[in-house]
Amino acid sequence: MPFPYKTVLITGATSGIGLALAERMINSGVFVIAVGRRKERLDDLVKKHGSDKVAAEPFDISDLSALPNWVKHITTTYPSLDSILLNAGLQKTLLFTNPTAIDLASHSVELTTNYLAPLHLITLFLPHLISLGQADRPASIIVVTSGLSVIPLPRCANYSATKAAAHSLVWSLRAQLTGPEAEHTRHIKVIEVMPPAVKTELHSIQKDLVEMGLGDIGMELDEFADFTWGELERGERDEVWVEEQKGWREVDGKRREVFEGSVRAFREQGLKF
Repeated sequence: MPFPYKTVLITGATSGIGLALAERMINSGVFVIAVGRRKERLDDLVKKHGSDKVAAEPFDISDLSALPNWVKHITTTYPSLDSILLNAGLQKTLLFTNPTAIDLASHSVELTTNYLAPLHLITLFLPHLISLGQADRPASIIVVTSGLSVIPLPRCANYSATKAAAHSLVWSLRAQLTGPEAEHTRHIKVIEVMPPAVKTELHSIQKDLVEMGLGDIGMELDEFADFTWGELERGERDEVWVEEQKGWREVDGKRREVFEGSVRAFREQGLKF
């Protein structure tokens, strides 16, 4: 099914993949609720495209205690919301060979932003998304993880682990929302976008990468965004990989076959989830 969602909330919409996908959606007639910490960038996005096409919602999703009231504000203000795209992320170097230099507080924020916030947001937005089924309206949850969720990169061990956790969560979420006991949630599609390294601020703000000459490592942002938006528009896949990740996709595909087989086996034994 082609991309049927009319109002999409995007976290991490002030730069990089979030901003690039927001602009492609806006240009395709999708109303975007742009979320991020940097209000001035969100305001620039609204000024560029118009308030009839995009709304700015400055917010720090790592503030977990504030999320329930914020989600209520969003669903009340934008009742047409039918898709959430969870993209906000942080990446930091974590070197266990130099443990005294590890800033555990910053890695806790990385964990919260990359995994705990999506977990909370999915849970909090689900009642609204479920309610759309009563009106036969499709809905979706789109989660941006990483190829590093499958094959970790040692220098960013915590980032890789948080993305692996999110990847696992997506598989379980999809299985639950489409299961035999989930007639009220089958209208919600769960989609995972699994980027390779892409030229964004995720890398360029990391001092150690810049010093190594790797601050602009990765695939061109426009190339990735064009490909990803094309896949989302076609609506044929529930996972988006680029061709350069073919090897990783094949490895993960075998894991997914085993996962889905185990889900079927447990269901045949009467386990409900």
